Parts: sequence; structure tokens; C-alpha cells
Amino acid sequence: MPIIETHETPDKAPLWVLETRNTAYVIGWSHTDGLYHIYWGAKLTRSGDYRPAPGFDAEVKMTRSARGEFPAWGNFKFDEPCLKVRFDDGVRAVLLDYVDSTIHEDDGTATLAIRLRDPVYPLAVTLTYRVFREFNLIERSARLENTGQHPIEIEQILSAAWRLPRRDSYTLTTLNGKWGGEFQIQRGDLPMGKHVVERRRGSSGFDSNPFFALGADGSATETHGEVWFGALAFSGNYKLVIERTAYEQVSVTGGIHDFDFLWRLEPGERFDTPVFVGGFTEHGYGDASRLLHAYELEHVLPRVTAKTVRPVVYNSWFVTEFNVNYENQTRAAELAARMGVELFIMDDGWFGQRRDDRAGLGDWYVNKQKFPNGLTPLIDKVNELGMEFGIWVEPEMVNPDSDLYRAHPDWVYHFPNRPLSMHRNQYVLNLSRQDVQAFILHFMHDLLANHNIKFIKWDMNRHFSEPGWHDAPEGRDRELWVRHTTGLYDIFRELREQHPGGLLESSSGGRGRIDLGIMAYI
Repeated sequence: MPIIETHETPDKAPLWVLETRNTAYVIGWSHTDGLYHIYWGAKLTRSGDYRPAPGFDAEVKMTRSARGEFPAWGNFKFDEPCLKVRFDDGVRAVLLDYVDSTIHEDDGTATLAIRLRDPVYPLAVTLTYRVFREFNLIERSARLENTGQHPIEIEQILSAAWRLPRRDSYTLTTLNGKWGGEFQIQRGDLPMGKHVVERRRGSSGFDSNPFFALGADGSATETHGEVWFGALAFSGNYKLVIERTAYEQVSVTGGIHDFDFLWRLEPGERFDTPVFVGGFTEHGYGDASRLLHAYELEHVLPRVTAKTVRPVVYNSWFVTEFNVNYENQTRAAELAARMGVELFIMDDGWFGQRRDDRAGLGDWYVNKQKFPNGLTPLIDKVNELGMEFGIWVEPEMVNPDSDLYRAHPDWVYHFPNRPLSMHRNQYVLNLSRQDVQAFILHFMHDLLANHNIKFIKWDMNRHFSEPGWHDAPEGRDRELWVRHTTGLYDIFRELREQHPGGLLESSSGGRGRIDLGIMAYI
């Protein structure tokens, strides 16, 4: 049986049925109301049963804002929009007409692409649905393209709006916490109105994670009950809006946060949203977790490391802190080897003039006072003891007391004529800049090419402040929230290609920045 089928609605418009092993997701096109949602839940016996029931069109007209599959701002719609733009003549309302669709099936997966376009303005939108049969999951994303001659300003672009069926009540589960109390399960009744799960500090973190689960009618447990769930693959500022209306209609809309965001889409340019994956199960929260975990192992984590058993690790930080040198690291390695450690990690303090957290961050050369002959003798010793060697870096940060900052003070986020806040004695480097990305790639390539390093502990310990990019191309300064994250992905992608097989840890104070986006590289 095909994973995706195309049918017709009663008015001869297209209708798409996406089926997994146990679930179905159905959308249709209406000439009057656009692309709308029909069904998401347990798979039915016959595909014909997914066609809208008599009276459904009238319901769509009455509750169109709660049925839109990818709502664009404008017209008679008041729920959270996936798309809001400003055209060059000042118009800020978007209409989307259906163009066509394509289906591609592979072994166990299938992809549906639905093309839409504004009937007046040069804006094309492609919605992509990738279905994973065995995991009962669907990846959704959107692509915008400017096909005209003038720039288009994107004010909000979210990845997807998930529509849930009517139930008497829903229980919302999110993951929140703090350092030392990460990923705590928060669970409670979904009230009427909007509940926002968001991150506005520059990266995903401990206080919230881009994940949701909604259990129906208060009956969902670890082993039983209907649960709809999903997660966003993005490591920067994000927003999930979980909304329950007075008509008991529930939706989850999510993607890149619109806070302080503006993207200038030049003629011929495209913008791709991050993937928002969603799923459904009748077997409770435990089954939802197992489905996501299996999907992550098979389709998210890098193929070269996905099935690798993680080694027993020793980290030098709590023994020596910044006072690392060849002698004490050798002694620590000998003790670690006796305990059966498989991976020895040297933490902060090996580079530049790094004696404490006030200096040296950004100067990624080996400190010759601590390691007169470089890192190779220590790495060789660790390998002789039967262990692999790992090392700590924090490439996105810089101390003001560093050669790097003295040479390039313009490389940090800041606003002219405003104080630059200090936190942890460091500033955040602007990864939106190509020269900053090139600098990081250069020293990382040098470090990995000249040393037998099998593990990188990539830390990121400071939130963004004063997010200014004063020398950005015109109209692009507020793109930094996205460009920093995609720039980081580009760095990770190149490091993976040039140095395959090694393990990469997204530490961020202890796995603070962990989500489906960053997981594709670690």
C-alpha cells in the first residue's frame, strides 16, 4: 500500500491521505478556503472514510481559522499565523492559491510537496511532508521563494500548524528546568487561550525545550491513551503556541520565534524553515517517547555515530579546573585508565593565557608554559594507556582580555553607544558573519588535523545580550537570531565532512542546547 494517496473532495479539489503503520493524516484543498486540515489520528480501515463528511465544508467556513493547514496572516483569520510578510508596496496580507503537488516514495518513507503561490505578489510557498511509516511520524517544513524583482520582508515564518481533533479536554506536557534540574516534565490541563513555550535567549536551553505532548481526556498514561506529540529541529530562538478555542479546537503552531526577527528575502532567494516533527499514538506517553527515540537513532543522529556505544568518560575539570598541564593531566590519565575509563577529556585551561575565566577565551593556541611540547605527548600517553582523547572548546565566546577581542572588537554582538553587558567575563561572537565562521573553522581544522582527537566537548555558556549587528547588510541586522544557528550548523557540517567518525558533545553548561536540530551533528 502507498504511504501517500491523492483523492478528490466532493467539489473535485485534491485531498491527500498520509498513512503510517498505525496513523493517518489528511488534508484537502478548498477553492474558497485554501489548504485545510481534515484528520489526524488512528488509521481507518478504508481510505475513502477520510473524505469530509456532509456538512464539513460549512464547518470549515465557520471555523476557518482553526482549520487552516498553513495559515497566512490576513483575511478573516485570528489564530497564530505560520506566515506574515510585508511586500514592497506595504501590503501585509498573504493569499495562497494551489499550484500542484508531487509525491515521492522511498523505502519506508514518502514525501509530499504541495506548491502554493500568492495570486498577485511574487511569493511562492512549498509545504513539505515527509512520512515515516514505521515510526508513526511526519516531518513538516516550509520553503518561501521570492520570484519577483523587489525584496519581501518576512515578519513571521513558522514551520507548521498541527490541528488536533475535538476532545473533552487535553493535558499538556512540556519539558522545562534549570541547570542541575534539566528536562523536568511539566504536565497540566490545557486552559482556554494561548499557551506559549518559547526561547528568546539565542539558543535552546534548560528552561524550555521545543517539545510538546497532548494527552486526551485526562486518561493518557505511560502505557495507554491517545497522545499527540512533536518536537522542533531548531537550536535558536523558537516559539510553540498551543491554543484552545472556545469551540474546543486545539492547535500547536511552532517554528522560529518572531521576537526581534525580520528576514529580507531578496529576488530569487529562498528561505527554508526548520523541520517540525509530529506523531500520534494510542498507547500513551511511553510509546510516544519510544517512537521519537527510534526516529532519532535512525534518521536524526549522524550515521557514522548513531549506533556507536558511548564510551566511559573521565573529564579533568573537577580535579584541576583551569590549572591543567602535562604533568597533572598525565597523572589523572593514569588513574582514569586504572578505573576502566575509555575516553579521557581535558577540559578548559589548555589554550592562550587561560589561567582563569577572565582571560584567553578566543585564543585557540596551545599554552606553551603548560604544554612545552604541545598536546601530542599527552595525547600519545592517553592512547598508550588504552584511551581515546577528547578536548574542551567554547568557540562561540570570547573574553575581552584576549588577543582575539583586541584585534576584532567588532566581532561580538553589540549596539553602538550602548553598554555591552558582561556575563561570565565573556561576550558572544557573531556567527552571522562569514569571517567569524571562517576563523572558527580554521582553528578547529588545525586542532583536529594535527592531533588524534576523537571527542570535542563544544561548550556554550552565555545567553545573548545587546544583539546588535551594526555592519550587517542593509535590512538584515535582525536575521542574526537565525543566521547564528544556521552558521553553527554549517560549521558542524563541515567539521563532520572533514573529520568523520569523531564524537561531538553539545555541552552548553551540561546539555542545555539539545534538540533535534543540534542532534543531527553530534
